[in-house]
Amino acid sequence: MSKTELLKKLLPGFIPLFVFIAIDEIWGTRAGLVAALVIGVGEIVWIWFQEKRLDKFVLFDTGLLLALGSVSLILDNDIFFKLKPGLVELILCAVLAVSAFSKLNIIGMMTQRYMKDVELNRQQMAHFRKTMQLMFFVFLAHTLLVFYSAFYMSDAAWAFISGGLFYILFGVIFIFEFVKQKLSRTRTVAIPEDEEWLPLVSENGEIIGKAPRSLCHRGEKLLHPVVHLHVLNNQKHIYLQKRPMNKLVQPGKWDTAVGGHISFGETLETALKREAWEEIGLQNFSAKLVKTYRWDSEIESELVYVFVSHDYKSIHLHSDEVEEGQFWTSKQIDTNIGNGIFTPNFEHEYQLLKNEIFA
Repeated sequence: MSKTELLKKLLPGFIPLFVFIAIDEIWGTRAGLVAALVIGVGEIVWIWFQEKRLDKFVLFDTGLLLALGSVSLILDNDIFFKLKPGLVELILCAVLAVSAFSKLNIIGMMTQRYMKDVELNRQQMAHFRKTMQLMFFVFLAHTLLVFYSAFYMSDAAWAFISGGLFYILFGVIFIFEFVKQKLSRTRTVAIPEDEEWLPLVSENGEIIGKAPRSLCHRGEKLLHPVVHLHVLNNQKHIYLQKRPMNKLVQPGKWDTAVGGHISFGETLETALKREAWEEIGLQNFSAKLVKTYRWDSEIESELVYVFVSHDYKSIHLHSDEVEEGQFWTSKQIDTNIGNGIFTPNFEHEYQLLKNEIFA
């Protein structure tokens, strides 16, 4: 949920408080409390008829207003009422803390409930968590200030701190994030006209956009599809290729026989055949899709489609993309895993598919 949407959801619950503050300054606590309760109940009824739902935040805020206001009147002491906005904001801080620092994203679940047509990708959710972390620390400091003002500052200072300052801080965070996003969009990298474009996909493989290859490989966590092919001989030895030393990623290490990106507009089968020919000279082969999984590294995020083939006889290395290739037994691979001989991706995939590959 965006900061604007979150503000819209929280605003109705705070309206009774500000009604009380305004009327209390003119006609006193009792009149302010009655007016605030009328506004709160009116909001609950209005939201029910308009959206057919009970707004629990408005209900909670109005109930807390009634409880603390009543205690304040009975004891003839307004300290209980002054603590109310701090208590409400403390609950907001708790929700932000859970959503920003744990796996239970309460605000994310609110997004799915109230904005069913909006789906945040992995990168957007990571950015949103950072924003929630910032909001947590800012509002926690504000909450402590509200409690301090309730005991040690004037009524006017408390009214400003617990009311207007909250929205000022909200506005500052909103403007800060807006400006940061604008600046990030202006930091564009020149894209060569002949650069390869890759499809961007969801976790289930649905194409949701496209991006240049360089952008996908600079840590932006843009999920894009790749194909891997494991080739086995009659003895169920697995063919591996050795990456050239001039490779930017994992140079000199042994890796899956075939691995490459799917270009935008290209099918799985076409990409698999193209990569198999370019890397190990394999043609006229049949392959079976055995697994799909997500792989995240420091520079990219891939949706990996893993194929297995038993057609190995036409393998011949004919390009500089591969330094050398050979068949490995499962015992040889098991013995050398963890010794820096294989790429981390291959080691992960091998353990993931060991039973299926050598079945």
